[in-house]
Amino acid sequence: MNKELIINAAGDGVEIALLEDKKLVELHYERGQDKFAVGDLYLGKVKKLMPGLNAAFVDVGYEKDAFLHYTDLSPYFRSLLKFTKQALHGDTPWGSDFGKFQNEKEIVKTGKITDVLNQKPEVLVQILKEPISQKGPRLSCEISLPGRFVVMTPFNDTVAISRKIHSADERKRLQRIVESIKPKNFGVIVRTAAEGKNTAELHADLLSLAEMWANIQQNLKGAKPPYLVLSEQDKTTSILRDLLSVSFSKIIINDKKLVAETKEYIARIAPDQEEIVSLYSGTQPLFDHAGVTKQVKASFGKTVNMSSGSYLIIEHTEALHVIDVNSGTRNSEGGGQEQNALATNLEAAAEIARQMRLRDLGGIIIIDFIDMKLPDHKKQLLEAMEGFMTNDRARHTILPISKFGLMQITRQRLRPELNISTAEVCPTCKGTGKIGPSILLVDDIEKDLQYLINQGHRQLALHVHPIMNAYITKGYFFNSILWKWYWKYKVRVKVVVDNNAPITSYQFYDRKTDDLIKL
Repeated sequence: MNKELIINAAGDGVEIALLEDKKLVELHYERGQDKFAVGDLYLGKVKKLMPGLNAAFVDVGYEKDAFLHYTDLSPYFRSLLKFTKQALHGDTPWGSDFGKFQNEKEIVKTGKITDVLNQKPEVLVQILKEPISQKGPRLSCEISLPGRFVVMTPFNDTVAISRKIHSADERKRLQRIVESIKPKNFGVIVRTAAEGKNTAELHADLLSLAEMWANIQQNLKGAKPPYLVLSEQDKTTSILRDLLSVSFSKIIINDKKLVAETKEYIARIAPDQEEIVSLYSGTQPLFDHAGVTKQVKASFGKTVNMSSGSYLIIEHTEALHVIDVNSGTRNSEGGGQEQNALATNLEAAAEIARQMRLRDLGGIIIIDFIDMKLPDHKKQLLEAMEGFMTNDRARHTILPISKFGLMQITRQRLRPELNISTAEVCPTCKGTGKIGPSILLVDDIEKDLQYLINQGHRQLALHVHPIMNAYITKGYFFNSILWKWYWKYKVRVKVVVDNNAPITSYQFYDRKTDDLIKL
């Protein structure tokens, strides 16, 4: 699979598009004012206990207090409280060697929130979910520090291997290596990306995470809640950390500073891939050049069309998402209705898996596939959907097709759903449904042209729709409307075709400065 990352630096942030085999599969927006990203560490203050919910509300600086459930406290919560308190006061007898930290007794899974938070303490928390809709952030006290090959968790010594690493020999090799090099008092989860990596690469990753934990300890000293202790990396580097592999062929960026930062980061994590980063310097917008804009327009909205003529209807409710698969104008490929239904469903499954990643759909997703009778076909569709969602980083569960012909999927939602409106208000009629008489359009253009010439403009460019361009320049060269303007006003007007312009719209630009002339 060929992967490309397109990074468009805009005035107020960064837009990031991930393409797999030229198809847009993920779209991220990182704004300068964005706060409370998943993975951020905060020093929070417990404000209110809710025994009925077995949860607490914690002030981390958001307008609404964040939610912390007992099940997200971590078994090592007492150790975390002790660490937070001692680090705040600079009372750290273990110094720089966290292996000397004395852990406290674990809390029980079935305990009560009032048993461990009755003093409403200050506590180190991690953002589990960003604020969504009217809800504040959701928190966790199971602190995890993600690296490229491993995830480090303090206050324990457990080593776990990703389930996606299937080779028993490789799992044993990684277990043996990590147990021999990991710092004491840190648990380690070995990520899928660690498969085949040597001891030096894993050790470097562990050392960088241990240094990150030391920085957290230092940042806590003297802090007052609410306080951002450590921010998750920006989306660009976090995507590269999680996804960068040999299948990446290009990383195209339109900002010199961002190119330098990205190259510096890749030089640290994968020096052999530094050359795939390039600076885009074309005149066309980067997303337009890479075909991202067109795919965004085609992929968002209630209806999503597929190449065969079949289409999806995607509906959103507060509780779930519903996706309806329709055969549309799909041509019969032989083999009867059952075979055609299977072919349509398989195509829809691939597109649905892409849509879930692209829109970041979360919660419960109900898919109404076209009815199939044969159990083998239903099994084949289930296996195909599981395969299509292999690259999805969000945790998900897929249930077999029910007797009603519905497939149910639950997908982890960490961020607000990406919802882009592709409908546009008509710039010509301004939503009224009516435009001025088209027969007078050329007369209106000539009036504006005459006015600009009288104002001293001599080098003008007229931007119009292709149909309007054909009308102005039609006929023999000396008989065209454009040539008549030249003979009448003694000014040569350059006509520029703008494919994005409304058919009855036009604009004048100064050819010297390329500035739009407002009339």
